Amino acid sequence: MQAWTNPDIPVVPGPARRLRLYDTASGGLVEVPPGDGGTARMYVCGITPYDATHMGHAATYVTFDLINRLWRDAGYGVHYTQNITDVDDPLLERATATGVEWTELAEREIQLFRDDMTALRVIPPQEYVGVVESIDLVSDAIGDLQRAGAVYSVDEDLYFAVKADPAFGSVSNYDSETMRTLFAERGGDPEREGKRDPLDSLLWRAERPGEPAWDSPFGRGRPGWHVECSAIALKHLGMTFDVQGGGSDLIFPHHEMSASGAQVATGEYPFARAYVHQAMVGLDGEKMSKSKGNLVLVSRERQSGSDPMTIRLALLAHHYRTDWFWTDSDLLDAQSRLDVWRGAIARGTGADGAAAVDALRAALTNDLDTVAALSAVDTWAETNGDDAEAPALVAQALDALLGIKL
Repeated sequence: MQAWTNPDIPVVPGPARRLRLYDTASGGLVEVPPGDGGTARMYVCGITPYDATHMGHAATYVTFDLINRLWRDAGYGVHYTQNITDVDDPLLERATATGVEWTELAEREIQLFRDDMTALRVIPPQEYVGVVESIDLVSDAIGDLQRAGAVYSVDEDLYFAVKADPAFGSVSNYDSETMRTLFAERGGDPEREGKRDPLDSLLWRAERPGEPAWDSPFGRGRPGWHVECSAIALKHLGMTFDVQGGGSDLIFPHHEMSASGAQVATGEYPFARAYVHQAMVGLDGEKMSKSKGNLVLVSRERQSGSDPMTIRLALLAHHYRTDWFWTDSDLLDAQSRLDVWRGAIARGTGADGAAAVDALRAALTNDLDTVAALSAVDTWAETNGDDAEAPALVAQALDALLGIKL
């Protein structure tokens, strides 16, 4: 599937720094990639395209765009893969409720997502992969799990036995009660009769009347959620890639189950070196989500005249691991900050540009500390100086590292 337009990214002079990120699995900061040179590999879970991109989505993809940019700044090649869950219950339910063909709804929302990502200057993945185009790939992955003895049937639906993975639970580190609660809340079926373990996850859903279905060695049906990402990531990145990313609501069950499926299917560990998660963005005291309908949409803000760079800057004003609530003042504050930065660039001279860029790099490579990074730029913008090369250098760094084009 086609992704979106790749922004031009300038090369910034000066010494780069190595990136450290918080790994959910280990509970501490890790350096990724762990060595010099080569290619950094990243998989980020994509959208289920039944509604437009909201600020929670945008925050997630901007966060992983920063990682992409910092790796490139440090001289790494980057291999980035993202999926689209373009057949799933929420999409089918929304299509039925609105009287729109599910494929038409998915196509429309995927294109809107592409437009939003282009406007926000997010670097596209090399592989942008839909589930519908990956049915055979997923079937092969389920076959691998069958051969490993980790699959059983419940009324023709196939399930993954999580106890087949001795490392199950090592991504989230949640206790069994928390896992079961979250599994029920996030698309799982812990109470289904016939399952061997309440946490066993659906691999293949046998055909139901009125639902899309595909031929497979297991009969007609469609994939379960978690195995899709396992199969796509293994195909394009292989095992032990550098970063598995997504929102913090994916820690369990999605990232836990995806990792376990891949580990059992291949017999190799771990699925990813680091599991990095964007915190939740809320509105009016609740998590912003399509199911709640409490959305601030990127496309709507763009259509109302908001500068996409203002939207991106508003997202960057919050550290990625901190939950926060969107308010109208976020855009106003970001626009004021952007105006100050643009004014400082237009002055023609400024304070020491190399020092400002080094401070920017230092903050960002320290677990994406965007709050400190923006503060460093604020300080530079508010300080007079006679460095004639500083404005151009700082503008380049803002573009390359933060994705903010002035």
